[in-house]
Amino acid sequence: MKALATGLLVVAAALYGLAMVMQQRAPAWAGVWAAVAAFAEAAMIGAMADWFAVVALFRHPLGLPIPHTAIVPRNQARIGENLAAFICDHFLGTAQVVERLRAFDPARRLAQWMADPAHARQASELVTGAGRHVLTALEDPRVAAFVREAVLRRMAGIDIATWAGRLLAVLTEGRRHQALLDEVLQRVAARLEDEALQAEIAERIAAEVQVLRMVGLDLVAGRMGTRKLVAGLGRLIAEMGEDPAHPLRARFDGFVARLVDDLQHDPAMRLKAETLRADVLAHPALADYVQQLWQQAVEALRRDLHADDGVIRTKLADAVQALGERLAADSAMQDWLNGQWLQAAPGLVARWREDIRRHITERVARWPADELSRELELHIGPDLQYVRLNGTLVGGLIGLLIHAVTHALMS
Repeated sequence: MKALATGLLVVAAALYGLAMVMQQRAPAWAGVWAAVAAFAEAAMIGAMADWFAVVALFRHPLGLPIPHTAIVPRNQARIGENLAAFICDHFLGTAQVVERLRAFDPARRLAQWMADPAHARQASELVTGAGRHVLTALEDPRVAAFVREAVLRRMAGIDIATWAGRLLAVLTEGRRHQALLDEVLQRVAARLEDEALQAEIAERIAAEVQVLRMVGLDLVAGRMGTRKLVAGLGRLIAEMGEDPAHPLRARFDGFVARLVDDLQHDPAMRLKAETLRADVLAHPALADYVQQLWQQAVEALRRDLHADDGVIRTKLADAVQALGERLAADSAMQDWLNGQWLQAAPGLVARWREDIRRHITERVARWPADELSRELELHIGPDLQYVRLNGTLVGGLIGLLIHAVTHALMS
């Protein structure tokens, strides 16, 4: 376009030169050639004036620091501010965004998108793809070491005694532990009534009674002793189960209460718990176990995420599709979601609009002036070159009109 506009200027200059020469060589046609010269002269003036105007937008014409030229570089900061204000005021105004969001009906569109199996798989692929990238980073030995140290450091900061005491206090509140004890007693009593179990215990006791074996009474004595032992233990357990105020229950309550109090307040008990915790954490097997557990978990996730029919990918796609179908069928939920988005939109728009305004202003201000001018010229340059073309032709026609009016007035 520059070449075309400049070429037209050259044509006008050549036509002007030809007209001036032909006025001398062809006097009979002097009037015609005078009109052609007037057209060409005005065309050159219009072309050069518009060339100056177009170039002055982006740089100094011919490198001369003429006032009010290089308009874009000189007003770069103001251009950025005005551009940001235009975008934020006309495209990111709160009213415009809210109205567009209301017409868009995002809940219905989201439900339709999620209910499509292809889209559900696409969402699943997106999540699993991100998961694979994360796992690639987690497989790094430095990450594994960091996780191991973080877990051990966190465990080292736990007050085991206090937490154990609080847990037991919660479990025993309202005599909950007595219900647990009832369940245990019932199960033990049921097991002790089993004839097969009694026979097995009798055999084991008889095998251990070496003295009775020497006289051949080991099996008989073992069976008789076991049955008496089991019967007595069964009666004791039955009594405890039937009597909420049984002395053994009271002793059990006292033991639990003392344990809870000792864990939270007894320095000796707390010291034992802390010593146990320190011994466990200091054991190299624990660190190895934590690291192996981490590596196994990462490896299991990696295999599943890379499999085309992996559990995570399949379940996630099914869940997305099911959620979309459920949302599509629930107009009340759609209305609620749309209401939430419409309620949150003004605050979000107001919050991010100023950040967008600031980003555009700063980006334009930091842009090198020559690069900014070149980018703008590349985008609107062809239209500006048409200005030069029109200036050449319109200038020539105006020059021809002035010549005609002048000739008519002089005649």
